[in-house]
Amino acid sequence: NSPIPQILLSGNSLYTSEDFSRDVRSRGDYGLWLDTRIKGFLAKQSLRWADCTVAPSNAFAQELRRWSGVATTVAIHHGFDRAIFLQEQAPLPEEVQSKLDSGKDALRLLFVSHYNYYRNFETLLRAMPWLRERLSGQKLRLYLTCKFRSEENPGSYHAEATAALVQELGISEEVVELGSIPYGSLYQVYKACNLYVTAAYAETFAHPVVEAMASGLPVIASDIAAHHEICGQAAMYFSRFSAEELALRIVQVARSDSLRRQLADRGSARSQDFSWEKHVSEIVDLARKLANIPATDKSLLGVAV
Repeated sequence: NSPIPQILLSGNSLYTSEDFSRDVRSRGDYGLWLDTRIKGFLAKQSLRWADCTVAPSNAFAQELRRWSGVATTVAIHHGFDRAIFLQEQAPLPEEVQSKLDSGKDALRLLFVSHYNYYRNFETLLRAMPWLRERLSGQKLRLYLTCKFRSEENPGSYHAEATAALVQELGISEEVVELGSIPYGSLYQVYKACNLYVTAAYAETFAHPVVEAMASGLPVIASDIAAHHEICGQAAMYFSRFSAEELALRIVQVARSDSLRRQLADRGSARSQDFSWEKHVSEIVDLARKLANIPATDKSLLGVAV
C-alpha cells in the first residue's frame, strides 16, 4: 500500500513458459523446476502488488496478463544503441580470432547466448547433420558464444548432456565454442559470420536478434511470438523444436543471394526502430501518468527528459 505508484519491470518468461517447465522435468532437473516454481509464485504476487508492470514486448505482456490475471501490464520495447554497437572495437582475443579465421571457407552460422535450456541448443545441434547432408561438399560451422561446460556458464544449467550430444551426432568439427565475448568486441563476431540462427522456445525480447539485424546478418528464428514481434519480416521462421525445418530454412537462405540481401536490408531497417532514448521516454511518460504529473512539470520526477 505504498503512497507512491510502483512500476514493476518484468522480463523473465521462464516463470510463464510451459515449454521450460516440461524441458526441465524431462532433464530430471527437479531442483531447478522447484526453484522456478517458487520464484514464479513470488513474481505473480509482485505483479498483483504493482500499480503497473512493464514487459519488453507485447508478446510477453500478453503472456503475463494471461498467466497472472493482472490487466495492468503494458509493453515498452528495450532499447538498442546502434551507433555504439557498430563502432570500431577492441581486437578479439587471439584464440577467438583464430577460430573464426579457420572457417572462412565455410557457411558460418552464429548463435549468441550463454548456455541455458530455454535457448534450445539441442535443436540447433540436431539440425547440423541435416545441413551437412543437404550442403554436400560445403564446409559448415556453427559458432557459439558459450562453452558446454557447466562451470563456465551462469545459472544452474547442466551442459554435460549437450556436450555429449555433439559427440553423439558427430559434429564436433562443425560446432565451434568461442566462449564468452566482451560486448565491446561482439560486432566483430557478427561480421565474421553469414547467418544468425536461434531456436529459443522462450524469449521476452531477444537482444541478439536486434544486434544481428544491425550487423547485416539474415536471421533465421524459431516461430515464437517475441521473435515475430521483434524481427517482423526481417527473418525466416521455423517450428521451434523441428531440426529438419531449421535445416531447410538455412539451406533456403544460404542458396539465395536475393533472399539474403532482402533479409539483411529489412533487418538493418528494423534494428533502427529500437533506441534507449525511446525506451526511457516511454517509461517517464508512464510514470507521469501513474503519478498524475503534468507533462509540463519536469522537476518532480528527477529525470532528464
